[in-house]
Amino acid sequence: MLNRLHALVRDYFGLSHKEARGFIVLLFLCILFLLIPFVYRFFADRKPIDTTSTDQRKLDSLVAIMQAEEAKQPKYGRRSEKEKTTSEHFNEPKLFPFDPNTATIGQWQQLGLPRWLAERIDKFRSKGGQFRKKEDLLRIYDFPPELYDQLEPYITLKETSPSQRFSSTKANSDDASITSDRPAFTNRPTFVERPAKPVLQSFDINTADTSQLIALKGIGATLAGRIVKFRDALGGFISTEQYRDIYGLDSLALDELLKFGKIQSGVRKISINTATVDELDRHPFLSRRQAQIIVNYREQHGAYTSAESLKPIRVLDPKTIDKIAPYLAF
Repeated sequence: MLNRLHALVRDYFGLSHKEARGFIVLLFLCILFLLIPFVYRFFADRKPIDTTSTDQRKLDSLVAIMQAEEAKQPKYGRRSEKEKTTSEHFNEPKLFPFDPNTATIGQWQQLGLPRWLAERIDKFRSKGGQFRKKEDLLRIYDFPPELYDQLEPYITLKETSPSQRFSSTKANSDDASITSDRPAFTNRPTFVERPAKPVLQSFDINTADTSQLIALKGIGATLAGRIVKFRDALGGFISTEQYRDIYGLDSLALDELLKFGKIQSGVRKISINTATVDELDRHPFLSRRQAQIIVNYREQHGAYTSAESLKPIRVLDPKTIDKIAPYLAF
């Protein structure tokens, strides 16, 4: 019986002989610890609690005091503004118009965000991230949608077009020429003709360097390096939908990447039948435990022939197999 259970555990989880034996011992210990409370209750003597008259009088007096305190409280759970303490007033969210690109950590906390989430937003902005639409706030990991619905009417994004900046500069220069004692022409701005920007062309995202990515709107040096690092870890992109898995990519940068970043070359594949645990673990779609079980299963059952031969491994769900299959060579 024990040998049969041992073989079943090895085949089901893809474990070695020693790992399967340790798993069975751990399983028995867990069952034993779970049964101890029930055994104790069964054999323990249950004596009724003897409540003396003195203790009963104390309990009655405490109940009377609690009922009197409850009678003094208002019927409804909400208290008036005057009855609230200073700490309760401070902890209440205070809604006011704000720009998510300039709001401080303290202002985020006043709006009802916990400090860890406010620091995450501040870190996102310090790495070059920017909110260009109100909906970009939901791209912050773990940002509550119900809180966004509450803050959405108060979000104000400041946008100035080039024509507005030019008219503002011109108006300031004209005002300065009127109020100054110097001749008007000395205060007029000097316009330097700049060369026209080169027209952006689509490029192969699987061979692009950071300079090509920086040329796109909304992508700085930090984000460009992050894109290249994620691509190299994958072995190359097989679908533009994978762009959405890149951390810190806002809507503008994503639109630019979808527009100019084309998939024109193949991906780098891993030889599943010769790869080590470390090589498999480096891929973003696999964890260390999954990589170890893949190698153990290969050593016990032989080489893999296709993605279908990965399905008996229980730690790999169908979604993970579909994602990793294009990167495996059989």
